[in-house]
Amino acid sequence: MSSLSDEQVDLQLEELTGWQRDGKSIIKTYHFSDFIEAMSFMNQAAFYAESLEHHPEWRNTYNVVEVRLTNHDIGGISSLDIRLAKRMEYIIQPKRL
Repeated sequence: MSSLSDEQVDLQLEELTGWQRDGKSIIKTYHFSDFIEAMSFMNQAAFYAESLEHHPEWRNTYNVVEVRLTNHDIGGISSLDIRLAKRMEYIIQPKRL
């Protein structure tokens, strides 16, 4: 696996609302209504991350989750980072009945 080019990352970030490049990472801060909602998000994202064998750097303080995605093995942003960011965005979408 190789890192994505700057152009590839920029193109993907156009579809990922609120995500920003920070050096060789992409970052986003999520705000939830309470701690339980934040933990639910983290648990759902964790199961997906585990299936990818690609784990986020993240921090939780009550209802805030700060996420940093990078691929340490290649020293940059990979397709796995983009896939995980997209899944996180999917998780926070309102559920349709």
